[in-house]
Amino acid sequence: QVQLVESGGGLVQTGGSLRLSCAASGNIFSINVMAWYRQAPGKQRELVAQITSGGFTNYADSVKGRFTISKNNAKNRVYLQMNSLRPEDTAVYYCNYRGVHTDWGQGTQVTVSS
Repeated sequence: QVQLVESGGGLVQTGGSLRLSCAASGNIFSINVMAWYRQAPGKQRELVAQITSGGFTNYADSVKGRFTISKNNAKNRVYLQMNSLRPEDTAVYYCNYRGVHTDWGQGTQVTVSS
């Protein structure tokens, strides 16, 4: 099992920036996909961005050009840089690991005020 701990959420005004961090520990498989999902009140959880162990990235259309996912393999950390934030980005953001199995973090709240 892999333990994931998110940090970096908070309250920000429209147009602002936040950087989320996810620290991974445990039985991390060398071939994996790390991702950020989000879930807004009353909505389904959705994929925001993902990065493979080879460094390939993929983004939801709604965040392309504004969010950037990256990772530090030495530190087992994944980041989500969020710029030009909008009220519709308000959600709980979850770190996700997919290797031999799938694990989730506890989530971190991001609130964007208008």
